[in-house]
Amino acid sequence: MEEADLLLINTCSIRDKAEQTVRNRLHIFRREKKKKAGALIGVLGCMAERLKAKLLEEEKLVDMVIGPDAYRSLPALIKEAESGQKGVNVLLSRDETYADISPVRLDNNGVSAFVSIMRGCNNMCTFCVVPFTRGRERSRDAVSILQECEALFNEGYKEITLLGQNVDSYHFTPDHQQDQSNSVTFAMLLEKVALISPKLRVRFSTSHPKDITDDVLHTMAKYHNICKCIHLPVQSGNTRILQMMNRTYTREWYLSKVKRIKEIMPECDISTDVIIGFCGETEEEHQDTLSLMDHCKFSLAYMYTYSERPGTLAERRYEDDVPEEVKKRRIEEVIAMYRGHSLTNYQESVGKTFEILIENISKRSDEHWSGRNSQNKVVVFPKENYVLNKGDYVMVKITSATSGTLLGEIVSI
Repeated sequence: MEEADLLLINTCSIRDKAEQTVRNRLHIFRREKKKKAGALIGVLGCMAERLKAKLLEEEKLVDMVIGPDAYRSLPALIKEAESGQKGVNVLLSRDETYADISPVRLDNNGVSAFVSIMRGCNNMCTFCVVPFTRGRERSRDAVSILQECEALFNEGYKEITLLGQNVDSYHFTPDHQQDQSNSVTFAMLLEKVALISPKLRVRFSTSHPKDITDDVLHTMAKYHNICKCIHLPVQSGNTRILQMMNRTYTREWYLSKVKRIKEIMPECDISTDVIIGFCGETEEEHQDTLSLMDHCKFSLAYMYTYSERPGTLAERRYEDDVPEEVKKRRIEEVIAMYRGHSLTNYQESVGKTFEILIENISKRSDEHWSGRNSQNKVVVFPKENYVLNKGDYVMVKITSATSGTLLGEIVSI
């Protein structure tokens, strides 16, 4: 950044901590800008849309603000900023999906890639700012998704993660066609990507408990190369809190969905998101979250204390009244329970053999490979005398485990 004439920072507004991190970085950028005449600073993404006036006029931290749907106008906005004007475009689009843009992927392992299949969200969860910063839900052209996935596989990528705020509600119908028989659902898209090659692993994120269907689960079970791991955010284990969050399912619904996943795919791991200390959460309701986690025994959990976001329904409707010290104590209890489950979950893999996709050399030793199994668990194992490379598949028997890593040895290639 010391040498750059143009400094762009892509942003997220999902949590207050993310915004504070961006603000700190912008102050560093501004100090660098003073050392170089003509340098420009731009904020892109959700934070730009939410705080355009504050960043430009009040705090004067940036020269450009570019919303999530305005990247195509970036060259023109840079020209405006170079001429002394403030470059601004934060309009949200009803149809922009960037279907015809295939991003250049820098700073990755050359094995795994992310492919966006939709933008925006129609689920008005009261705690979430996404519908206001990214707009309404729209699905990307299925043909363009398949073309991008095929191109990535031909370039040597061996794993693709299909991304969307709620992938299960993906639904694409070609323009000017009323015939719904030509529509592509998420289950159909998942199958089409899996059929590109049995050597291409397919993952996806994120699923919504109210939308994930048996069609998706049966498609996952049908294809070996669709990874057996589902991220299914629960947010709370209490039905009243879920209703306040507008999650549109109950505790019982969620537990039945987990049961259904295990019926169709017993080997499938389930990960989740949990919000601790939402508005009005009682001690008894907190215990409901703990008991749900104890029942589900998630393989991975992202756990946060509630962070009120300006402009959300929760900010307008509810009081953030759970004291910070209570939130802190409750999340410590949740984390402690999760860590116990995670260690048990990983230890249950000892003695089993998994197909591992090699992603990198281990961070701790040049003599070891690191990869993941279908359940998204990291596996580290010695290279030994095998001639292997990143992107190769190998069968590894697990010999030991920590709470976050499996250790093993190659049994066949």
